[in-house]
Amino acid sequence: MRVIVIGLGSMGKRRIRLIRQYDPSIEIHGVDISKERREQTEKEYAIQTLESLENVQENAYDCAFISTSPLSHNKLIHKCLCLNLHVFTEINLVADGYEENMELAARRGKVLFLSSTFLYRKEIDYIKDMVQRSKGKVSYLYHIGQYLPDWHPWENYQDYFVGDKRTNGCREIFAIELPWLLSTFGAVKEVHVLKRRNTKLSIDYPDSYHVMLEHEKGICGSLAVDVVSRKAVRNLEIFSEDLYLSWNGSPEGLCYYDYEQKKEVPVVLYDTVERREGYDKFVVENGYLHEIEAFFAQVKDGVTPVYNFQKDKATLALIDRIEG
Repeated sequence: MRVIVIGLGSMGKRRIRLIRQYDPSIEIHGVDISKERREQTEKEYAIQTLESLENVQENAYDCAFISTSPLSHNKLIHKCLCLNLHVFTEINLVADGYEENMELAARRGKVLFLSSTFLYRKEIDYIKDMVQRSKGKVSYLYHIGQYLPDWHPWENYQDYFVGDKRTNGCREIFAIELPWLLSTFGAVKEVHVLKRRNTKLSIDYPDSYHVMLEHEKGICGSLAVDVVSRKAVRNLEIFSEDLYLSWNGSPEGLCYYDYEQKKEVPVVLYDTVERREGYDKFVVENGYLHEIEAFFAQVKDGVTPVYNFQKDKATLALIDRIEG
């Protein structure tokens, strides 16, 4: 199998590493407009690279992984489908070209796969199972935040997509978290939002959101999302009359409260946890690998993935309601 990875920044390199981990026999090429990134990737991973897709012929590859900035995805997806490639894409943040690309993928019989990494984490499976088992009325509190300049310390936040209002930092957090929240707690019926600016960052969008969500199943949640917190945090509490769970976003940080024994009990779900140096504790490689496995399972065997573009349309529509 021949795969092309488009975009050779940190995420593109992660995809190269994990594709090799999944199947070392896959031949990988890279694409990036930056000569520096191409040369760095060639040296680090010993692969061939291209400046663009301009001279790529139809059927030259089997699959494409799109790891560029979100606003470029629409045209790249369309180009790859026209080249007769199955497509794996990182989160898009906007629904540009969704209907056209879904129709084109269906017509050509190609997989159009959308990343949603947290849905491939074992902690999410456990949380969802426990919520479904609860016989009480469930509520949750969830805070996700990290100071925007700390996201990519190697570059200015104004120089990549989080500085753009359409693909801003808070919107990315919502796009990462809402798919698994909706999968776990159900579709949303009512939304109440308080948003504001709490920093002097040079951005033209709110840096803090407090969102009350009422789900169709009767579950209520309070979601705090910001690019203000100087400590990178994911703090979740889920509670009902017969359930209390807490999670700090890391594989080791999930606990349930044994109310009969009056103590918190760690939930151990992983034999091994793979991390990369320089990332926060809740950024682990396992979920990224599992969604690559799911993509190839769909390509090879037609296995239906847990997330897709149709579901993401609903997620993005909810984010639009929140941003208002």
